[in-house]
Amino acid sequence: MSNLDARRARASHGFTLLELMVVLAVMGIIAGVALPYMNRTLEYMKLSGAARSVAGGTSAAKMRSAAKFTRARLYVDRSGNSFHLEILDTSVPLPLPMAGGHWIADGGTTYLPSGVTFGFGLVAAAPLNTQPALGQAAPCTDDNLAVISTTTSCIMFNSRGIPVKDDGTGNPTDAAALYVTDGTNVYGITVLATGFIGTWHKPSAPAPAWVIS
Repeated sequence: MSNLDARRARASHGFTLLELMVVLAVMGIIAGVALPYMNRTLEYMKLSGAARSVAGGTSAAKMRSAAKFTRARLYVDRSGNSFHLEILDTSVPLPLPMAGGHWIADGGTTYLPSGVTFGFGLVAAAPLNTQPALGQAAPCTDDNLAVISTTTSCIMFNSRGIPVKDDGTGNPTDAAALYVTDGTNVYGITVLATGFIGTWHKPSAPAPAWVIS
């Protein structure tokens, strides 16, 4: 049998154990290098998706206030990592001091994905030209204008789509914002006094600066 015939005979028997081990080793190295990048990408996608959901809820509150010609707010339970939309129902007269109306839920509750919470980590300052000082939106109040819980935050709009204080005064505010984080990165949803809603992101560190999404 010639050398060529011998090689053809060996090839017809498939791969050797050594060849299989080499292939598996190379695949293991590639997987070990790629897996951390994939995990970080998936975590970042989860956080950015949560931020878009909060921004969408804020926009929905603004549109509902105009559509219903009343006040609407995004009600956030930071301890429960959830939020929902509420409308101020003024159709039924209420006894004082509840004469201004009664808050009712409009739609279901949305929960942040696992690993994402309301917070801003190590960030030290709000995005430029937004809030005067970094912080979540003010606590929500009930029909009696009493704070429901210090772990709540509400972004409220009047019928013209302007963010206003949730204290019964109806005065415009430039402090409306919400922040979500996964411990590594932070997203901020800010509402200017004009009603413009912006979404920002940055690493969970004092620097570098915020980047608008």
